[in-house]
Amino acid sequence: MKRKPSIEATSAWIRLMRVQSRVLDCVEQDLKKAGFPPLAWYDALLELSRAPSGELRPVELERQMLIPQYSTSRLIDRLVDEGLASRRECKIDKRGQFVEITEAGRELQKRMWGAYSAAIEKYVGSKLSDADAVKLSGLLDRLGCSCGEMKLPPAANVNESTPSR
Repeated sequence: MKRKPSIEATSAWIRLMRVQSRVLDCVEQDLKKAGFPPLAWYDALLELSRAPSGELRPVELERQMLIPQYSTSRLIDRLVDEGLASRRECKIDKRGQFVEITEAGRELQKRMWGAYSAAIEKYVGSKLSDADAVKLSGLLDRLGCSCGEMKLPPAANVNESTPSR
């Protein structure tokens, strides 16, 4: 018989899901009030800007963002329609394509960071000491390891204009 989670583990799970939802909703509202598009746009532009050549295959972008394929396709369509990204056919595999960030996309991602960083400070930074943030990061890293999460760079290496989600 498989082990069931303890009451404490279940309680932690519920809190984790609730706080993630609430904080993301608050961040989304702050971005909207500042006149910016949704956070998913920032995340996509960030992932594209981090790619060595500024481009990724849609499936790679989907994997990095952890959103469903249909959401990624719609998001890419919107970014392309707004001139923030462009599509390019893969020369080797004519069926494949790349999504490449444009200069306008880079500029929007950098402008959005001002509102996004303020929201991070408002909803997380102002509520945790740096020591608490380090402890929380360590605990979350332990949870992420078992899920096959990609490792984030150490905080010291994170560029102010391209933060991790």
